[in-house]
Amino acid sequence: MDLSDAKWRKSSWSSGDGGTCVEVASNLPGVIAVRDSKNPAGPALIFSPTEWHTFLQEAKSGTV
Repeated sequence: MDLSDAKWRKSSWSSGDGGTCVEVASNLPGVIAVRDSKNPAGPALIFSPTEWHTFLQEAKSGTV
């Protein structure tokens, strides 16, 4: 998948010391992309909006 138009934003939960940094791009049609900000040229995980919403809800509730 071409992510060259992705507008990445760092998670508010990312640490300031560069240890646990996650970036999310939600501006792409029909997908949510997630990557490690320490390795921006590396792989990204791709989710459907429904999958991403489900993941966030479960993470907030502590089930994942």
